[in-house]
Amino acid sequence: MSSAAREDEFLGLLEQHKKILFKVANLYCRNRADLADLVQEIVLHAWHSFGRYDRSRPFSTWLYRIALNVSISAYRAETRRSRTIVPADESIVEIAAPLSEAAKLEAQLRLLHNLISQFGDLDKALVLLYLDGNSHDVIGEILGISVTNVGTRINRIKQKLQRHRADLSKREYSHGLR
Repeated sequence: MSSAAREDEFLGLLEQHKKILFKVANLYCRNRADLADLVQEIVLHAWHSFGRYDRSRPFSTWLYRIALNVSISAYRAETRRSRTIVPADESIVEIAAPLSEAAKLEAQLRLLHNLISQFGDLDKALVLLYLDGNSHDVIGEILGISVTNVGTRINRIKQKLQRHRADLSKREYSHGLR
């Protein structure tokens, strides 16, 4: 295959699956200003690895694996650099006006994102792939773990989220009584 044909194939496949890049980068990128840089880094790694891409497998699976590996590495490097920064806890912020439905949904999504950001690297990737509608088989293949392990981990994550939701409801109820 000529260099130009290889490049055209890569760019075509990348265009079809570009949402993967942004989903993964958004999950692992703490600083939104660095999001474009992380996506660019993922594309660069994918391009360098494209010669080893096995065309008998789905491109999306291959791209997820690269995107996750690059993003996790960048996340870990950022974590080492920012250990001295202590982020403000959003629970200390009180909102005086009642929230609209859109604002409530946005607050719930922000809370979910904050919870997921506290998970380990593998669990974050599991949540992303699960919410993206991938089967346990595909998730296992991308992450290099067994299908049974995928199911077990997803169930544990669901239980953890349900416990947090119950704890949050208890706190909201107790604040309402005061």
